[in-house]
Amino acid sequence: MIYDDVFRSAVEQLHTEKRYRVFADLERRAGEFPHATWHAPDGPRDVVVWCSNDYLGMGEHPKVLAALTETANRVGAGAGGTRNIAGTNHPLVMLENELADLHGKEAGLVFTSGYVSNEASISTIARLLPNCLILSDALNHASMIAGMRGSGCARKVFQHNDLDDLERLLEEAGPDRAKIIAFESVYSMDGDVSPIGAICDLAEKYGAMTYLDEVHAVGMYGPRGGGIAERDGVMHRVDVIEGTLAKGFGVIGGYVAASKPIIDAIRSYAPGFIFTTAIPPAIAAAACASVAHLKTSQVERDRHQSQTLKTKIALAARGLPVMPSETHIVPVLVGCPEKAKAATDLLLSDHGIYIQPINYPTVPRGTERLRISPSPAHDDALIRGLARALDAVWSELDLPRRYEAIAAE
Repeated sequence: MIYDDVFRSAVEQLHTEKRYRVFADLERRAGEFPHATWHAPDGPRDVVVWCSNDYLGMGEHPKVLAALTETANRVGAGAGGTRNIAGTNHPLVMLENELADLHGKEAGLVFTSGYVSNEASISTIARLLPNCLILSDALNHASMIAGMRGSGCARKVFQHNDLDDLERLLEEAGPDRAKIIAFESVYSMDGDVSPIGAICDLAEKYGAMTYLDEVHAVGMYGPRGGGIAERDGVMHRVDVIEGTLAKGFGVIGGYVAASKPIIDAIRSYAPGFIFTTAIPPAIAAAACASVAHLKTSQVERDRHQSQTLKTKIALAARGLPVMPSETHIVPVLVGCPEKAKAATDLLLSDHGIYIQPINYPTVPRGTERLRISPSPAHDDALIRGLARALDAVWSELDLPRRYEAIAAE
C-alpha cells in the first residue's frame, strides 16, 4: 500500500466536491481590529475581517493585554505541566473561581479549548452515570457529539429545538433511567436560540440532567455576560454550563461550571483534562481580566447588538439573502460550495474583505453560506462597505437574491 496515495485521494475528493478549505494567512494588528494584514501571494494587503469569533474585540482590550504581558513577564510563558503535575498555576485557579461566579455555580474547570471541554466533560459525566441515555439536539456541535460517542452510552437525537420530540424521548426512557439533555444556547451557523427554560421544565419533570453549551453566548448576553441562560433568568436551573474563552472573551480555552461533585468527578476522571498540559498562566490571567471586565461593562454588548442590527438591515436593503437570525450571527445563504468559495475569493481580492465560506459538513449540503459576525469595532462606514461589496459580488456571480426562493428549492 502506498499510504500517501490514500490521503491524497481523500483530499482530492474534497476538491471534486468543491469544498476544499483554503486558509488565509492573516496577521491581526492590536488596536486596529477588525483590520488585519493578509499575507497574499503578491505581498501584504490590508483587509477587514468580517468572520472573527472574537465577537467583542476583547482580544485587544487594554486590560486583557496588560494582564497577559504582566503575568508573562512575571512568571514566564508556559504552565510547566499538567494540572496534576505542577501545572495548576494561581492565575488559572483565579480564572476558575471567576467563571464559577459568572454562572452562579459552585465550581469551574478550565480546559485547553472549548472542543476539549465538551468532549471530555460529556464523555465523563455520561460514562459515570449508570445506563445513561444522552438526548442530543440535532444541531449540536461536533465536539458535543464526539463526547457522546466517547462515553460509550446510548444516544438519541431530538429534532432541533423540538420540545414535543424531546418529551417523547424522555417518556420512552422512563423515570428511573439516568438521562442527560445536551443542547446549545446559540446555534452558531443559523443564529437561533434554544428554549432553555422549557427544556429545564422537561428535565425536571422527567428526572434528567441538563448540559448547556453557551460558547457563542458567554460574555455577550445577560447583565454580566453569563449567556442566554442568564439573560432568560434560568441559569440556576441548568446543571452544567460549558463555555469558551476564545469567542466573546477574546482569548483561548474552554471550561465547564457546575456543582462541586460534578466538577470534581470530571477533574478526577476525564483523560482530556488529566493528560494534557494546563493553559499558560499569562493566558489564564488575560482570560480572567476579560471575564471580570465584561461582568461589569455593558458598553461592548450594547454596541455589538447595535452594529449587528445595522448590518442585517444594510444587507437586507440590498436584497441579499440574509437568513433569519435572532442573535449576532448573520448568515447569508449561497446554496452552492463552489459559488460560496468564489464569492469569498472575490470579496478578498477585489474588496479587501475577508469572510470564510461555510460548507458541508459544518452545514448541510445545499445550505452553504457566508457567516458574518459584526463586532463593536465594525463602524457604520465598514457596514456600508460590506453591503456594497456583497451586492457587487452577488451581481457578478449572478447569485439568487431571495432567501425564501433558495430555501424552497
